[in-house]
Amino acid sequence: MDDPSESLARQAVIDTRTAFHSAVRHALGAALTRRARRMVWVDPDFEHWPLDDAALLQSLADWLRLPQRQLLLLAVDFEGVRRQYPRFVASYRSWSHVIAAFSPAQDDAAELPNLLLVQDTMQVQLLDKAHWRGGTSTEPAALRLCCERVDALLQRAGPAFPVTTLGL
Repeated sequence: MDDPSESLARQAVIDTRTAFHSAVRHALGAALTRRARRMVWVDPDFEHWPLDDAALLQSLADWLRLPQRQLLLLAVDFEGVRRQYPRFVASYRSWSHVIAAFSPAQDDAAELPNLLLVQDTMQVQLLDKAHWRGGTSTEPAALRLCCERVDALLQRAGPAFPVTTLGL
């Protein structure tokens, strides 16, 4: 088995859906191993993320159990998540005190990246969603640039994906 610090240092190319799902799982493992305090997941709709995978949800819960953790979700539309990923929605309800969901400003919606950012540790970015092209990086300069971009999007974003829906 690989030493976690060695596997975190590797850069990976994403060229298939399976590689993307593996990279997401690996990033979650990196967050847990490095005890990262914050993760940001960004996607227009999270349609192709492995959000109903039991192992991924267990890893997410293990990370969220650590003190002072925060997961930020940024998407244009969360309705697909609500319909497609019932296990994730149940986890979201359970962990809503440490998970926050946002929708980007209308001007930013078209420019929304497909990205998972583990604070100071790793990023997973899907550059071409149609052909599953992207990569991972642990380079400090790339992480800093990515973090600045995401922070700018979050500053202009508004709350979204309420835990409960109130009706009359």
